[in-house]
Amino acid sequence: MSSKEFIRGTLKTIILKLLAENKQLYGYEISQRVAELSGEEIQLTYGALYPVLYKLESEGLLVTNSEIVDNRVRKYYSLTKKGHELAKEKVSELQKFTEILKNILAPIPQPKMNLSGL
Repeated sequence: MSSKEFIRGTLKTIILKLLAENKQLYGYEISQRVAELSGEEIQLTYGALYPVLYKLESEGLLVTNSEIVDNRVRKYYSLTKKGHELAKEKVSELQKFTEILKNILAPIPQPKMNLSGL
């Protein structure tokens, strides 16, 4: 199912939502959470996830801190106040857009024919 086109258009919102619900997450954790919540339908690649994380950081929407875990540096991401505000806005916009799409994609009811006059 998971068309790359749809994922690309919603990835920023997905990341913001996950970070809004969690104090901090590292990249692999984000990709695992997306896979879990999507029933394994959405698999984020390194090449898709990290450019978005770097862009969000450069826009002042998230901050990072690094910790040593098992002798390796792990970079954690968390939202700034501005990031939390944008997360609410983006999620709301996507929910509204999803409802509009449902209306567009719903089958159009066909008028019933009145056969009594025949």
